[in-house]
Amino acid sequence: MRAKLLLLFYLLPVTFLFLSGCGAKRTPNLERIFAEARTRTGKRPIIVIPGILGSELVNRETGKVAWPSAFRVSDNDLRLPISPDLKANRDDLVPSKILDTIKLARLVPDVYIYHHLLIALSKYGGYTEGDWENPGATGDRDTFYVFPYDWRRDNVESARELIERIERLKQKLHRPDLRFNIVAHSMGGLIARYAARYGGADLPVDESPAVPTWAGASGINKIFMLGTPNEGSADAFSTLLQGYSLTEGLRRRIRLLNKLSREDALTAPSIFQLMPHSGMVHFLDGNLEPLKVDLYDPAVWRYYNWAAISDPKFRRQYEQGEEAAEAHAAPNVLDAYFAAVLKRAKAFHAALDAPLEGEPPVPLFAFGGDCEETLFAPVLLRDEKKGRWVTLTEPRELRLSNGRKVSKAEVTRVMYAPGDGRVTRRSLLAETLAETRRASQLFETSLPIVYAVFACDLHGELQNNKTLQDNALTALVSEAMK
Repeated sequence: MRAKLLLLFYLLPVTFLFLSGCGAKRTPNLERIFAEARTRTGKRPIIVIPGILGSELVNRETGKVAWPSAFRVSDNDLRLPISPDLKANRDDLVPSKILDTIKLARLVPDVYIYHHLLIALSKYGGYTEGDWENPGATGDRDTFYVFPYDWRRDNVESARELIERIERLKQKLHRPDLRFNIVAHSMGGLIARYAARYGGADLPVDESPAVPTWAGASGINKIFMLGTPNEGSADAFSTLLQGYSLTEGLRRRIRLLNKLSREDALTAPSIFQLMPHSGMVHFLDGNLEPLKVDLYDPAVWRYYNWAAISDPKFRRQYEQGEEAAEAHAAPNVLDAYFAAVLKRAKAFHAALDAPLEGEPPVPLFAFGGDCEETLFAPVLLRDEKKGRWVTLTEPRELRLSNGRKVSKAEVTRVMYAPGDGRVTRRSLLAETLAETRRASQLFETSLPIVYAVFACDLHGELQNNKTLQDNALTALVSEAMK
C-alpha cells in the first residue's frame, strides 16, 4: 500500500480524499485564529510558486490542454525536442495557470491540488489574488500573485522568468523598492532559491564555481519552502527510470489521466535537476553496503541500463521511422543531449550548494513532512542469470552473499528515511553540507533557515495541511511592510 501511495503523490502535488495523511484528526480553526489578522492591511505581497507538474500546460496554437489531460494527442505531446542545445528544445506548449482543482470523472471526488492553499491565503490571511499585468493601485500590499511555469524546462530559465516578471510588476506598481515573500512548493522552492541567489544570471559556462550575488534579493524578501528537495530527491531518479502515473493506486486502476512516461521525463531538464546532489547520492549494493555512484556520468547510466536512454526500443525511434528525418533525431545527438542535461544538472546543484558569505539577505522558512518512509538509497543487484543489473527503488526481502536472509522491514530501514514520501527531512533541511558548514543558528543546515515546522502528511498534501498553513500564515500576516 505504501508503494502505491508513493507513486500517487510522487511528483504532482495532488491528493485523493481517501488517501489522507497520517496527521491528527483535530486541525486548527484557521478562520477563528486569523479573524483579526486577516483584517490587517499593509501586509507584504506574496508570490505562490507551484511544484513540478503543478502548472497547466496548453498548446499555444490550438488552445488544447496537454497537462493534465485524459488522453495524449500528437500536438499535445509532453516530450520536449531533443538536442544538445537545451535552450533551443522548445515546443508549442506554454503554462497557463496553477492547478487549483481537477475534476477527473463524475463518480470520482475532485482532486484539490493548490485550491486549499489559495483559499487559506484569501479567506484566512486576508490576501486578494492579483493580476501581473494589471495589478491596480493596491497590488503592492495584501495581494498574492501566482507564478505558473513550464515545469519541464530548465529551472534556471524559470528563475530568470520569475525575476523578469517581478521587475515588470514593480514597474507597474511604481515600487522599485518592493520585495515579495515567496510561498513555494517542492521544485518551486529551488526556483525561488536560485532566483534570490543569482537573479536572472545563467550558470557559469566554464564550469567555474558559482558565487552567490544575491541579485534577486532586491525583489525577494523571504522564501517559505513546502517540501523543497534542497539536497535532491531519490524519487526523481526513480521517475527517470520508471515514469510516473498519476492514477497508479486507484482501486480499479482506471486510466483517468495521461501518464508522464520515462520517455517524457528524459526530455525534461528539470527532473534531472531534482536528483540527489553530488555528495548526497546514496546507493547500496547487494549486501546493503554503500556503493559509490556518479549520477552525472552518462557511462554509469549505460552500465546500469537506466532510463529510456538505455532502452534499445526507444533508441531505434531515433534511427528509423518519421523521427529519423528530423535534425534532432540522430542517436549521436541523443547521447550528446543526455551528456548536456547531466552536466547542466551538476552545475545547477553546485550553484544551489555554493557556500554563503556574510549574512544572507533572504531567510528561508521550511515546512515539511517526516512521518512517511521516503526513498533515500536505491539498491543495485546483479542478476547473473540474465546478465543484467536490477535497480530496486522499493524494498523487498533479500538474500545477502553470505546466505543470510534479510527481511523486507530491514531492507526498508536502510533504503528509506523519514520524509513526506518524496522528499526526506534531511534534504529539506539540507543537513549534509551542514557537517562542514552550518548557516543557521537554530538548525543543522547549510542554508539560512530561520524557522522549520514538520507535520505528518504526504508530499502532495503539504500545501493543504492546516497545521503548516497555520504556521506559515502566522509568519506572513504578522509582517507589515516598513
